[in-house]
Amino acid sequence: MDIAKEVDARGMNCPLPILKAKKALAEMESGQLLKVVCTDPGSMRDFQAFCKQTGHGLVDQQTAGDEYTHVLRRR
Repeated sequence: MDIAKEVDARGMNCPLPILKAKKALAEMESGQLLKVVCTDPGSMRDFQAFCKQTGHGLVDQQTAGDEYTHVLRRR
């Protein structure tokens, strides 16, 4: 995967990871990939809902220990 930008949202709780992702996506071009790393377990469903509402693509979600990684495609 060709990640254009990465956001480290470890230690932040909702809605901060979403807000940081939204800001990063606004600075990106259509089709580029954004990787967000969180420690908030609620981020799994938060990013699903965010992508559904905004039209951005949710390419991948992974859990590794207490870290949750989300890859979004800018619409």
